[in-house]
Amino acid sequence: MKVLVVGGGGREHAVIKKLKENPEIAEIYALPGNGGIAEDAMCVPIGAKDIEGIVSFAAEKGIGYAVVTPDDPLVLGCVDALEERGIPCFGPRANAAIIEGSKVFAKNLMKKYGIPTARFESFDDPDEALRYLESAPIPTVVKADGLALGKGVMIAQTREEAVRAVTDMMCGGKFGKSGERVVIEEYLEGPEVSVLAFTDGKTLVPMVSSMDHKRAGDGDTGLNTGGMGTVAPNPYYTPEIAARCMEEIFLPTVAAMNKEGRPFKGCLYFGLMLTKDGPKVIEYNCRFGDPETQVVLPLLESDLFTVMRSVTEERLAETEVRFQNRHACCVILASKGYPEAYDKGFALEIPEAVRAQVYVAGAARKNGRLVTNGGRVVGCTAVADTLQDAVRGAYAVADQVSFENKYCRRDIGARALAAVQEG
Repeated sequence: MKVLVVGGGGREHAVIKKLKENPEIAEIYALPGNGGIAEDAMCVPIGAKDIEGIVSFAAEKGIGYAVVTPDDPLVLGCVDALEERGIPCFGPRANAAIIEGSKVFAKNLMKKYGIPTARFESFDDPDEALRYLESAPIPTVVKADGLALGKGVMIAQTREEAVRAVTDMMCGGKFGKSGERVVIEEYLEGPEVSVLAFTDGKTLVPMVSSMDHKRAGDGDTGLNTGGMGTVAPNPYYTPEIAARCMEEIFLPTVAAMNKEGRPFKGCLYFGLMLTKDGPKVIEYNCRFGDPETQVVLPLLESDLFTVMRSVTEERLAETEVRFQNRHACCVILASKGYPEAYDKGFALEIPEAVRAQVYVAGAARKNGRLVTNGGRVVGCTAVADTLQDAVRGAYAVADQVSFENKYCRRDIGARALAAVQEG
């Protein structure tokens, strides 16, 4: 069978490497892919948001199955368009992908169905938002309503920061149309947990929990990024909390989407905060997280392609989804300056000995060689019996990958290790 994967980052590389384990798959195409993915799939220069181009290519090539992973094409209806041409897909249709495409929709859904989340107000008038901030509790969180490459969230420690965030988003066009509406919500405290889940709209199977590291600098300092590294499982996510999340958050969310006439099929991502009042939803994503995928999929023992097709065909309840009882760590190597200005075009060297553990995110091929072509360049992952060994292994891989302006956090997993030692 010919399989198509839409996207071109580290997450897609992790998905493709896992799909390659299935002998039924004869060819994998990545649209657009990247210079590193080209070693594991045939890359085609069709952008992930070019829905018409993707559908035309899939039809011409006789694609038997498509995996749509990034948020933009999902929200734009890529799955709808492919399915209308008779191509089965993994991923939600547009009317379900709105759970990530609009934070206002997601917050209103949680409020309507009693799913625990932070208290909030939403605004499409900047003057009203600024008036609300005059008396809002500080710190507070300001979120752009739409997609913003994972950067549309501002944790404001002062009223001035909150005002600046609203003004930048709603008046300054910082995130374009995505920032024309904002959510201003209660600041929650507690450990954060990411839980990805397979769901066919009826059954939900959580994957291994993980802990992301969003800030650019050690000690969780600096600007928010798309993620500088992650570990799995998350030590704060105990079996008792997992059972509570299933009952109070996961299953109610699937049921709520069904009641709204928006059945969700694909990977539903739950960003959670474990507060003193119990677990609460910070955000939903309508797809695999990045870089969470780079630690969760290496721990998956079951065949990914089999699981994906069972989601598409609504028979997930009949399919075994099994994970290793081990630990994984992914360290992101970024271009110095990310998430702001950075240089690219430097030679990227990935030794053959560690190639299987490296997921390429931002790289191109120039004159037959890999060169850096993004802020987050590669993810380096290790799996081990202990978290300490997984962290050590991931840094050992990271130290063997080289490019001129390489930068990474040196404390990925430190918080998780401290939690393990305390526990």
